[in-house]
Amino acid sequence: MTAPTIQSLCGPFSWTASELDQNSGWSVELDADEITCLDDALDTVVSRQIAWSSLTQSQFPLPSLSQKLDAISTELEDGCGMVSLRGISPGRYTPDELRTLWFGLSLHLGIPVYQNPQGQLLRDICDEGEGVGKRYGQMTSEDSVFLSSRARTASPAELRFHTDRADVVGLLCIGRAKSGGETRIASSVTVHNEMIRRRPALAAVLYAPIYRSRLGEETGGDQKFYPLPVFGCRAGKFTSHYSRTYVEAAQLLPEVPEMTDEQWAALDLLAELADEHCVETLFEPGDIQFLNNHVIYHARRPFIDDAESGYKRNLMRIWLCPPGNRALPEDHAPLWRTVEADSLRGGIVLESVP
Repeated sequence: MTAPTIQSLCGPFSWTASELDQNSGWSVELDADEITCLDDALDTVVSRQIAWSSLTQSQFPLPSLSQKLDAISTELEDGCGMVSLRGISPGRYTPDELRTLWFGLSLHLGIPVYQNPQGQLLRDICDEGEGVGKRYGQMTSEDSVFLSSRARTASPAELRFHTDRADVVGLLCIGRAKSGGETRIASSVTVHNEMIRRRPALAAVLYAPIYRSRLGEETGGDQKFYPLPVFGCRAGKFTSHYSRTYVEAAQLLPEVPEMTDEQWAALDLLAELADEHCVETLFEPGDIQFLNNHVIYHARRPFIDDAESGYKRNLMRIWLCPPGNRALPEDHAPLWRTVEADSLRGGIVLESVP
């Protein structure tokens, strides 16, 4: 395999906070007619007693939103890589109606992929209390417990900058915390470009494979870890898959090669640059966020709930594989399985039934 040509990338996907303010395409508001269109589709599904999990796009038609949804798809793949969508009021719907509405809307942006080995399509991201490590994966030693990434999302603790295992992640806010929980978003392309400018040798390190653990992901199988570069580029399009937790978990496995000081320094600089160039927002109930994981890192501040006062942070998450997704470098196949453009990929492999 030939070494990649490492160079800065220009385009709307490489943005700073000030440049994002000048792009109106990423902030979208649903008007009254569009909300009525959503409600009409929901009423039809409810009247036909169609379960949200078996819903198809044709069963949830949104003719009044077609142009806006097309613009959202374009912004995600060819624009800044993120879209904020507002206008839905969660309190108007029952929990099952809200799931149906959210799932039906998302079907117009991509095919939902599984979020766990049991075939979960929607996941509530909230504080699930004690025992999340035992439920979702942990590694223990005599003096510490290392939680999987999945377990950490089910706690109120801070989440570091990372990407999810799908082309696009969608988040619908159902409830907010009493305090904290701000979402932080950074362009991974901007991080990449700044790393080239400041420390090009470290940027080159992240184009080479770094071992990740499957802790908290697929169950079973012989391989508990896999090699994957943090940066990649194919046909002029960038991709970055990054979660420091999976790297740290891999280092707890004796058969995994030890990380070099240069590799750790590259990951340290990546986190520093994401922190430097991110924008920070607070989710309010009804807010929706779609992120293209190839060009966006996201993180979360720690939060405090107060359920008795009606404050409990809860985001309903969906992972999507959109039509027309980008081609990925061949060495990204250990994660994505299929790297060709416009292919069904991402998510977690289902458990095999004996």
